[in-house]
Amino acid sequence: RGVAGRAETGQATDGPAGDIADQLEAFYISKGGFLRRADLAAHKTTVEDPVTVDYRGYTICKCGPWTQGPFLLQALRLLEGFDLRAMGHLSADYIHVVIEAIKLAMADRDTYYGDPDFTNVPLELLLSDRYTEIRRSLIDMRQASQEARPGDPYNMSALLPGGGSFRPGGGGTTTCVVADGEGNVIAATPSANVSEYDGGEAGVTYSNRLTSFNTTPGHPNCIQPGKRPRITLTPTLVLKDGRPVMAISVAGADMQDQVTLNLLLSIIEFGLAPEEAVCVPRFVTEHHQDSFNPTPNREEAFVQAGSLIVNDTLERRVLEELAGRGHRLTAKQERLARPVIICLDEDGLMHAAGDPLARRHAAGL
Repeated sequence: RGVAGRAETGQATDGPAGDIADQLEAFYISKGGFLRRADLAAHKTTVEDPVTVDYRGYTICKCGPWTQGPFLLQALRLLEGFDLRAMGHLSADYIHVVIEAIKLAMADRDTYYGDPDFTNVPLELLLSDRYTEIRRSLIDMRQASQEARPGDPYNMSALLPGGGSFRPGGGGTTTCVVADGEGNVIAATPSANVSEYDGGEAGVTYSNRLTSFNTTPGHPNCIQPGKRPRITLTPTLVLKDGRPVMAISVAGADMQDQVTLNLLLSIIEFGLAPEEAVCVPRFVTEHHQDSFNPTPNREEAFVQAGSLIVNDTLERRVLEELAGRGHRLTAKQERLARPVIICLDEDGLMHAAGDPLARRHAAGL
């Protein structure tokens, strides 16, 4: 087991008072980092209630606004005002309205989300009926939006005055969903992003998720001691009548919940099986701040206004119609993000799937 094995035993026995903590601190000091033993001693792992909304009889559960998760719930609230089934799966109307809802929800994500222990995130207002209705009115079915358009939930205004201008401007995430015979269901999306260091003698690989902080003073996601950055990692649990029926995990940075939305709508609205939902063409946008460089005064802070990225297996007619509405279209052969999913039916049978073209698979043990 070597040093790493001793680290596991020592940390479990001595915690931040042991020699492993000394090694971690020494490593950080040698690299010009800031982590200290006091930070290890101060850490507390919390169990938090999820943020939830109901959609078409399902309860969608997400982590809080220290992740990007609640924007998926905002998008679902916007979309419940449209008859998606009548539009048809993967039609131009369907893709257009979903992308426009994502753009609006992500603009609010970039403006208001942060660690709720440090900032007042107006989630109740952002998910309210009234705010959703006035934001939904911004969706133009004929034209793709080209600007960042955060709203003003405090004053119940569809647009934040002076908010939103775009400046033009890409991992190591693991997906994991597990269910057992006793009804326990777990969705996890762990990631160190990209780690350049092996942790020295302690055998610990470090994360660089602090790059998701915003350096603008006063921003809800600005850097503060002890604060969690607003990360992209965002697993999903879905309940029906209080019973878990879906667990979803997606790797893919800012695409994670966009692809989760693809999956949820394919299954809930159009009745696709999980193995079908993970393999049909997907679509996402880069019409948002880059979560790994979110500071607005940097040239590269925003990715691409009006962008729509799709798999090139979509019908040519659909692609042409979307381009005609002003979407800055990119068709890619490669898979967009990397999803895995477990669905549990009323008889307790589990249906697990991963996108094989994205090197994601299911297994039974």
